[in-house]
Amino acid sequence: MSKSRILVLAAALAASVAAASAEEKPIVIGVPVGLSGANSVVAPSVVQSSELAVEEINKAGGVLGRKLALEIADDGSGAAGAQKAFDSLIYSKKVDVLISMETSAARNAGLPAVTKGRKPYIYTSFYEGKSCNKNMFVNAWVPEQQVPPVVDAFVKDKGAKSYFLIGSDYAFGRGMLAFAKAYIEKTGGKVVGEEYLPMDGSDWTSIISKLKDAKPDALITSTAGGAPNVTLTKQLRGAGVSLPFANLAVDEGTAKSMGKDAEGVYLSASYVTGIDSAENKAFLAAMKAKFGDALRTPNDLSVPQYEAIYLYKAAVEKAGGTETAKVLEALPTVTFTGPRGAIGMSKQHHAPLTMYLGQVQGDGTVKVVGTFKDVDPGEQCPKLN
Repeated sequence: MSKSRILVLAAALAASVAAASAEEKPIVIGVPVGLSGANSVVAPSVVQSSELAVEEINKAGGVLGRKLALEIADDGSGAAGAQKAFDSLIYSKKVDVLISMETSAARNAGLPAVTKGRKPYIYTSFYEGKSCNKNMFVNAWVPEQQVPPVVDAFVKDKGAKSYFLIGSDYAFGRGMLAFAKAYIEKTGGKVVGEEYLPMDGSDWTSIISKLKDAKPDALITSTAGGAPNVTLTKQLRGAGVSLPFANLAVDEGTAKSMGKDAEGVYLSASYVTGIDSAENKAFLAAMKAKFGDALRTPNDLSVPQYEAIYLYKAAVEKAGGTETAKVLEALPTVTFTGPRGAIGMSKQHHAPLTMYLGQVQGDGTVKVVGTFKDVDPGEQCPKLN
């Protein structure tokens, strides 16, 4: 055999070995999430739902014959921590995709790394809307889907005409309340007060005093998910505030952790544990079997995380691999039927969602008082169509 022929065969063998090695290498999902800071109350449930999705997929044979693996990074629930977490996941851990629930501040800080690193990013947190990036897809709600059921119910059932708004002073808090104010005024109502506290603030005393002086018909709040929801609600109850109260940022798990303080609070969500479907019952049973007494209540922040991992799986399978450009092309065309029903991010990188208007009961469960099917997210990112 000639020397050139030997070299050709050696090269072919090396290429074959490299291809086989790539197939055996796990597909790595990066999860930057607020294990510390404001989101630390809800982050454990997000991690649990990620772990269940990966376990189920791997048991079923993985994705294109490859296993999934998780890389969890604490983003500190804020911008500085997110920059470090995204950089570490993309450049050091070399993840294939980022799938995460984060504060808006963390998301905005991480997006430049997503763009520069050319990674797909599925954002699984409800947020203030209109954050657009060619690499980012969103499977959670935006104000156009979440706010109208609350305001409409207060007008119809409570006769509310005047509102007081309280929020955390960052993109989500201000963005949600800006939409709420516009919608309130559109429906003939009036905002008689609007106050904000820094995202890490915990003393709401002066704001509650202004609320009581304004004597509104209803209260709507939009605070950073987790700790601020707990401190504000506790202090409102301690001050004897009992007017109709909707929290645009509270998830079912956090509400349950508040105990009696959360009783009567209205929330608008794309997921509640009481959804009566075979998929939701199977999901809840699997979560309970895996985590037992350590289970954190599945909620409107953790369930989109679970579903997003399956959406990514479907996109990779349709793309025939993890190449970013092909995965991004596939993501708006795939769907996954999970606890919330059939989810697909087909509307300008966002998802039509069934929304539930609920009220927290004395035992921490959420009673559904209204259901709104397949609510469109509206105009979010028209240039990404």
